[in-house]
Amino acid sequence: MNNNNPPKLAIVIPCYNEEAVLAYTLDHLRQYLQTLIDNHKITPDSFLYCVDDGSNDQTWSIITTQHQQFPNIKGLKLTKNVGHQNALLAGLLSIKNKIDCVISIDADLQDDVSAMEAMLDQLKAGYDIVYGVRTSRQKDSFFKRVTALTFYHIMKKSGADIVHNHADFRLLSQRVIASLNQYKERNLFLRGIFPLMGYRSTQVYYERHERLLGQSKYTLKKMIMLAWDGITSFSHIPLSLILALGVMSFFLSIVMMIWIFCAKIFTSSAVPGWASIMIPLCFMGGIQLLSIGIIGEYMAKVYLEVKRRPRFIKETELN
Repeated sequence: MNNNNPPKLAIVIPCYNEEAVLAYTLDHLRQYLQTLIDNHKITPDSFLYCVDDGSNDQTWSIITTQHQQFPNIKGLKLTKNVGHQNALLAGLLSIKNKIDCVISIDADLQDDVSAMEAMLDQLKAGYDIVYGVRTSRQKDSFFKRVTALTFYHIMKKSGADIVHNHADFRLLSQRVIASLNQYKERNLFLRGIFPLMGYRSTQVYYERHERLLGQSKYTLKKMIMLAWDGITSFSHIPLSLILALGVMSFFLSIVMMIWIFCAKIFTSSAVPGWASIMIPLCFMGGIQLLSIGIIGEYMAKVYLEVKRRPRFIKETELN
């Protein structure tokens, strides 16, 4: 791409049961897209690209209607729900040869749309990846704030290079998306993959808004699963913890043997055999179950990778 010419931009929007907010979102983004075109920030053939992640409401119907009214709103319908990360990947790979850059944003518009212009300025300055980073988490609940900070701390300690307070609001150049196609893992965690690529990157800061309509599709269970995928995909810390537990249990066993020996010699109230059997049995049983569970998680991920099943299947595409 020639830096003297405006790039062709696609705004990719993963959607799952977003009928309550999607019409407003598309109208708002379409108007902002036109503003960028009028300001010569992007080419006139830039477009919005909605990915319907197997919704069971009127999401696809809204996308189809908007496409008929406004040709610069395009869409992709997947055959089933494959999760936010895979839906986003489907959108990125489907248009990788049609654009110069992509900005991904969630359908709830909690991310600040006006930050897109600053992202495009950074693209022109020579950056291939521009991360949208939240200035604060004051609008989050206490639980979500604490768990998010804990997750970023664990990922940093494990050596994974992820951007603090960044979700999936980012700009990617065309060559980044082309390189993304080389990453074939099924346990997808895009926030960890893009820093891993090594392309020149920077950050744009913004204030996150409240959700206007509808309900968040990221339940507590989904957030925990996303965090677990991130940790187990980019960190060996859970496996290292098993070794630490083994070492700790060894030393505790020695301490327990000394305590039992002293109780046997110096007291007469100890029930013969109870402590020496029950305490080690319960302690070691718990550690073994925990260890087997963690190893099983890693084995399950290897199992999914080996099968090489498709990460998504397209049903319909609106161009």
